[in-house]
Amino acid sequence: MKAQAKKPAKPPVAHKRVPHQVRIIGGVWKRSVLSVIDAEGLRPTPDRVRETVFNWLGHLIDGRWPALTCLDLFAGTGALGFEAASRGAASVTMVEYHTPAFRQLDQVKEKLNANQVNLLRGDALTIVQSMVARQQQYDLIFLDPPFDQAYLPKILPYCAKLLSAQGLLYVEAEHVLSTDGSAQESPEWLADWKVIRADQAGSVYFHILQRNIMTHEALGNQA
Repeated sequence: MKAQAKKPAKPPVAHKRVPHQVRIIGGVWKRSVLSVIDAEGLRPTPDRVRETVFNWLGHLIDGRWPALTCLDLFAGTGALGFEAASRGAASVTMVEYHTPAFRQLDQVKEKLNANQVNLLRGDALTIVQSMVARQQQYDLIFLDPPFDQAYLPKILPYCAKLLSAQGLLYVEAEHVLSTDGSAQESPEWLADWKVIRADQAGSVYFHILQRNIMTHEALGNQA
């Protein structure tokens, strides 16, 4: 009897990857979906973290979103910047280097008709240096850089010059930021700052900072 040839095994079914998404959680664009592209270092702020952060911000600014000018560095999906614009921020400037991410930001801006949003494509550090040279200022800065690339020591001194006197800086980091010595000895690049809110979600630490006005006054007295 002739043996039957074995049928070739069927290749495994390739399951189509569903793109990750985040949503705007407040304001006029509430529940609008922002897709997350597959890009190295792109780490969108989760919805529940943004809810906490924007509750903090709403309390700290007493709901005065229409009075704020915002800067979103390392914008990525734009989740932070579009959230601020959705809540009524007067203007939001987003900076993004990665071309596909920048194109997606442009598409979302057009879809939402977000005329108060200004997009800049380029390296965040180079752009903030140029902004400082032009003496630009912002009331709220979002700083969510790729982890493990030592961006904070390099870019925070420029943020201190860009931020208005009573402005707020949001920072995500892979470690806790301490300015009072309670958790760790504060590094020199945090000397111009004080942490006023902080929390942790998994391996991500998120903070609200303000400029240390006492430090600036002391430097002024020494001049």
